[in-house]
Amino acid sequence: MIAHDIAARALHLLDPEDAHAATIQALKLGLGPIAVRRDPLLATTLAGLALPSPIGLAAGFDKNAEVPDAMLRAGFGFVECGTVTPLAQPGNPRPRLFRLTADRAVINRMGFNNQGLEPFAARLKRRPRRGIVGANIGANKEATDRIGDYVTGLTRLWGLADYFTVNISSPNTPGLRALQTADALAELLGRLAEARAALSGAAPIFLKVAPDLADGEVEAIVAACATHGLAGIVVSNTTIERDGLTDPRGSEAGGLSGAPLMARSTAVLSRFHAANDRGLVLIGVGGITSGADAYAKIRAGASAVQLYSALVYDGPGLVTHIRCDLAARLKADGFRSVADAVGAG
Repeated sequence: MIAHDIAARALHLLDPEDAHAATIQALKLGLGPIAVRRDPLLATTLAGLALPSPIGLAAGFDKNAEVPDAMLRAGFGFVECGTVTPLAQPGNPRPRLFRLTADRAVINRMGFNNQGLEPFAARLKRRPRRGIVGANIGANKEATDRIGDYVTGLTRLWGLADYFTVNISSPNTPGLRALQTADALAELLGRLAEARAALSGAAPIFLKVAPDLADGEVEAIVAACATHGLAGIVVSNTTIERDGLTDPRGSEAGGLSGAPLMARSTAVLSRFHAANDRGLVLIGVGGITSGADAYAKIRAGASAVQLYSALVYDGPGLVTHIRCDLAARLKADGFRSVADAVGAG
């Protein structure tokens, strides 16, 4: 793990996007870490999915489903690939990914750059079905029917992914967040429900939301998700706010992730937990850098958590440290399972 973490820090000598591409290539060559210790206390379920731990890899790291199994071997309890759109698209012009080292944060305006559904589906079809791998689906920037793009993604990948996340909260595709408004969300979730009804088998579907929600929007989203049969909500995506940043690159346009997002995303997670009287499952994302952060999300109402940006600074060995720390905190507080701690804060 130490060697991999040193290598991760050495990648900071490269442009952030080039460093990420190099990381993916190394993982494809089998050069990633292998976690050997697993604490049975962390085993849990997420919308019926059996997880060895509640620590997941957030979407954005593996956009094209190239290395999900490498990240499972590194110690993640589940991996979410994507965001994938029906058609390949280059995304926004470079530079579009920025390290804010002073703030241990990242700003991105990638714009759903990905290879499209067909390569994504082919890779999922080839992989052995060991470990939980989800698909994060989105809409093409130039789509005339964005809701149709989500339906296309769901139907094409049905049976290949263990769960689906509907990403309507990226700030980097113009107008996408408008799908979080009541009427648009009802149409989106209604059409997805119709498409799912025509498919055989079962897989939970989650909705990924922004942390920048106004009063009343949380309750409306909970009601819409429950009405249309979604399993839960991923809270949250990146933020467009820039409170408290010190790094000079903090003024770059795009979505902010990393340590500064922890307080904001956990606060909105608590709002969803308080409004959740419909049995939805919550996944906490945003700013997790330690076992203490993961524990705070769980106590705020998350049944599982996801991280990504912290790997930029601490390397892939971080997930093992978080798992060990989380297990120690659960034991110290007398919890016999992750589920017992959900919402305990």
